[in-house]
Amino acid sequence: MLIEHFLAFCLGLTLSAAVGFRVFVPPLVMSLGAIHGDLPLASGFEWLGTSPAAIALGFATVIEILAYYIPVVDNLLDTIEIPTAIAVGTILTAASLGDINPIVQWTLAVIAGGGTAGIIDSFTSITRLASTGVTGGMGNPLISTTEALSAAVLSLLALLVPFLAISLVMGLLLLGIKKIAKVKMRL
Repeated sequence: MLIEHFLAFCLGLTLSAAVGFRVFVPPLVMSLGAIHGDLPLASGFEWLGTSPAAIALGFATVIEILAYYIPVVDNLLDTIEIPTAIAVGTILTAASLGDINPIVQWTLAVIAGGGTAGIIDSFTSITRLASTGVTGGMGNPLISTTEALSAAVLSLLALLVPFLAISLVMGLLLLGIKKIAKVKMRL
């Protein structure tokens, strides 16, 4: 039972980290995993495992990925994506934790899931802003491609190899925290 909860927590945390790269890719992967029976969802989140949810998330994913290739729009999206990523990271973590005490479920979801998504999204926003400053935006398509691929790979690893995925997330969190702290010290 304890290992199941730990794996569910690793899944939620990894998907939340992936949300920091692209908001809609991890929920789409979670939805498809639930539809195919590979991923049980917590009570109240069964809607994520439906075809209409998967279709809506699929459209949202395509629009989000394409929008990040439009100059100026990519930087504008970063400003609204941080709070959105925190909310989605919280939801995905809560959905992955199964049927546990709701206080524990939502506390872990907000602190760990939302916090992880916020840190990773802040890190990617700083990276994009630096790319815009250094390359005049010409390097941003490379950043966008890397972020989209990172979200997809991390989301799939969360389902297939959760211990490897959580190890990668821990490394990303450390890197993100260092980068954010470095930027704050310059301000």
